[in-house]
Amino acid sequence: MLALYLVLGGSCLGLQSQAFAGSRFDGTWNLVFVTQRGACDPTYTFTVDVVNGNVSHPNILTFRGRVAPSGAVRASVRVGQKYASGSGRLSGASGRGVWSGRADGSRCAGTWTAQRN
Repeated sequence: MLALYLVLGGSCLGLQSQAFAGSRFDGTWNLVFVTQRGACDPTYTFTVDVVNGNVSHPNILTFRGRVAPSGAVRASVRVGQKYASGSGRLSGASGRGVWSGRADGSRCAGTWTAQRN
């Protein structure tokens, strides 16, 4: 489950923190992460909230993410020595992208999909 938190569960590096008034992507999103490379768990499920284009998770303070008005998404997370980041695109009520991370000395990577609640 850590790889998931490391993946999109992450801290958006290099993204600007400007807020958008009521992003069209605001709401709760269910994410499914699939590991395609590395020794991380095969799949993870994760729920995030998007408010004014900012992506957050209620229980992970080091999670940061941003959805641009175009639907482009970037997010990352760091928990101790574990780190992950992801990017992709939301469109309407779904989305997809890729992630990569490091946990316990291993590198993992894969894809993610999203569905709006």
